[in-house]
Amino acid sequence: MKRCWMIIISAFLYARARVVEALKCALSLSALARIWKSQGVTEDNKLSTSFDEVSVYPIPAILYLIKNLLQYYIFAYVDAPAYQILKNLNIISTGVLYRIILKKKLSEIQWAAFILLCAGCTTAQLNPSSDHVLQTPLPGWVMAIVMALLSGFAGVYTEAIIKKRPSRNINVQNFWLYIFGMVFNLIAICIQDYDEVMNKGFFHGYSFITVCMIVNHALSGIAVSMVMKYADNIVKVYSTSVAMLLTAVVSVFLFGFHLSLAFFLGSTVVSISIYLHSIGKPQPQK
Repeated sequence: MKRCWMIIISAFLYARARVVEALKCALSLSALARIWKSQGVTEDNKLSTSFDEVSVYPIPAILYLIKNLLQYYIFAYVDAPAYQILKNLNIISTGVLYRIILKKKLSEIQWAAFILLCAGCTTAQLNPSSDHVLQTPLPGWVMAIVMALLSGFAGVYTEAIIKKRPSRNINVQNFWLYIFGMVFNLIAICIQDYDEVMNKGFFHGYSFITVCMIVNHALSGIAVSMVMKYADNIVKVYSTSVAMLLTAVVSVFLFGFHLSLAFFLGSTVVSISIYLHSIGKPQPQK
């Protein structure tokens, strides 16, 4: 029964994620409109572009769509605690693909910090039922690994394309990213949910909480693109991990959440990881 509810919740979040792309696109366009009004249309902030520039944007949109689909099906094999722990594979995959694709060097100390970050996040999420992760069937492990690789590759690839033209306005780049995300999600709706949408309507089941979640996810997505534009995927991974810990702390005051010893241990390890990463930056060669 619990697994059934996990599948239902995952499907609910997946359906709402389709609206998030449209909202992110609208917010990016709104930001552009304000820029055009104050600064005028320039070569770097105009929407019109070449085929060569826009042709790279569908790739991360497809990768994220496949990842979201797998996120829906993985709950047939794992429960929520196991899924949260398996998600930490994203940390390692991001670091490896960051090194391979972007050719960015990480020092030995930073690699050690990355491993500690993964261990710290995993430890912070441990609970009495976390041992179920070791009983995850092979299809669950395969999907978790594929999801981690897709997430890592999509993130690193997105960073590469938005940094390829540094002067290009981030809102223009976001607009094209989200446009293709909308297109592919629309195709997914037609394939998977056409009958339900036609019978019940697209916004069936929406509530105030749903709208708040959509707005939160949209703003978070835009913030992540800003991080990748002006920082990198490593900073994104660390900020996401810290956000997870802060969310748990806030939950203590909002929902009466009780922090475990494992959470404090994991938080300590994450803090050590952040410190090691900051002091372990490769020194420029003289």
